[in-house]
Amino acid sequence: MTITEETALDVDAWLDENWDPEATVGEWWARLADARLAHPMLPEPWGRDWSREETSELVRAMVQRKALGPPSGLGMMLAAPTIMTHGTEELKQRLLPQIFNGQHGWCQLFSEPGAGSDLAGLQCRAERDGDEWVVTGQKVWTSLGQWADYGILIARTDPDAPKHRGITYFAFPMLQDGVEVRPLREMTGRALFNEVFIDEARVPHANVIGDVGDGWRVANTTLMFERSGIGGNNVAAPSAANPGTIAGHLDRPAGSFEHEVGALSEGGVGAGRVKSLIQLARDLGKLDDRTIRDDLMRLHSMVEITGWHLGRMKSGNAATGGEGNLAKLRNSDVIRLARDLGCRILGPGATLMGPDAPSGGSIQEMTMFSPSPSIYGGSDQVQRNIIGERVLGLPKEPGPDKGTPFRDLPQNTSPSR
Repeated sequence: MTITEETALDVDAWLDENWDPEATVGEWWARLADARLAHPMLPEPWGRDWSREETSELVRAMVQRKALGPPSGLGMMLAAPTIMTHGTEELKQRLLPQIFNGQHGWCQLFSEPGAGSDLAGLQCRAERDGDEWVVTGQKVWTSLGQWADYGILIARTDPDAPKHRGITYFAFPMLQDGVEVRPLREMTGRALFNEVFIDEARVPHANVIGDVGDGWRVANTTLMFERSGIGGNNVAAPSAANPGTIAGHLDRPAGSFEHEVGALSEGGVGAGRVKSLIQLARDLGKLDDRTIRDDLMRLHSMVEITGWHLGRMKSGNAATGGEGNLAKLRNSDVIRLARDLGCRILGPGATLMGPDAPSGGSIQEMTMFSPSPSIYGGSDQVQRNIIGERVLGLPKEPGPDKGTPFRDLPQNTSPSR
C-alpha cells in the first residue's frame, strides 16, 4: 500500500477535528484507540494494517500540530503483539483495549539475578492453587515496572520438566500484596529499570497466555518483537506521557506534555536524529570536517538500510528467521556511531549536562544511556550466538542434554539463550 495525497489529507482532517490540547490524556488516547490509530500498523480490528510509510504520514501530521503521541511502552511494544499471537479471544477482548487506550501500563518480568543471558534458567516459580497460580521469585532490569498495572511474566511451573519446557507465561497483575518494585537509579539520573520482588502473589489461571508449560515458545515471540522494536520497528509520534493508572498522567491535559516530548526513550536513532546532527554540525561550523561528513553519511546510510530491513520483515519477505536479532545488533552499532559522532561535533561541550548545555543536553544524555541498548533485550553477544546457531547452523555450545529435568541441572551455567 502506498501513500497517496488523499491518505495524507484524511489524516490531517482527522487530526484537525479531533486533536484538542485541553482534552485529558485519557480522552485523547481513547479517541486514537477508537479510530484504530494508536498502532495503525496492526491488523484490524485493532489497527488499520497500514504500512510504515502511511504511519509515518500520521506521525508527521501529529508532530506538526505538536499533538501528544499514542501510548508507548512495553504494553504496546511487547504485550499487545504477544497476546494477539498467543492469547485466547477472551484475553484479547479483556486486555488489549486498555493497552491501546493507555489505561494500563505494562512491564516485562523476564530477567532474574541469575537468569539474564541464560533466561531459560529462571527460578521464579508458580504453583497452581485452584483457579489461581501462586508466584514467588525475583525479577530484575524490569523497565517501567514502577508504573505498571500488569507484567508479562514467565515462571517455572514444572521443575521436573526440561528447563525450556517447564515454563508458563502469564499476564500478571502488579497492583497486589506480595509485589514490591524497587527502582534502580542509572548514571543518567533516571530510573528506567527496576528490581521486582514477588512473594506469594497471585495470578488467575485465565491469565495464562498460550498453554501451561509452553511459555518458552510464547516468550520467544515476545523476544522477537522486543528485538525488532529495539532495532527500530516502531513508528509513533513522540509521547512523554506514561500509560496506566500509577504515573498519574491520564487526567493531565494532553497539551501539557509539549515541552516534555524530548525526554529520552528506549528507542533507537532514526532519521530525525540524523537531521539534528547535521544541523548541529552546520551551526557549529563542523561540516567542513571531512571525517564528520563521512560519518554523517555513514549514519544516514545505516538508518536507511535498517528501515529497508524492517520493511522487508513486515512485508513477509524475511528470509533467515534472525531478522529481529540482526536489527537489534544494527541498532547497537547505530547508537554507538551517533554517540561518538555527536560528541565529536560538540567537542568539549559534550562534557556538560542539562537543558542549558549544547544540544539541550540530548546528545550528552544519549551518551550516558548508550551502553544500555547493547545489553537489554538480550546482549549483543547473545544475539550473535542466536544468529550463529539458529541461522548459520553452527554447533551449539556444549551443555547438558536437553531432556535433563530442570531440578537436576547445575544452576545458571548455560552461556546463551
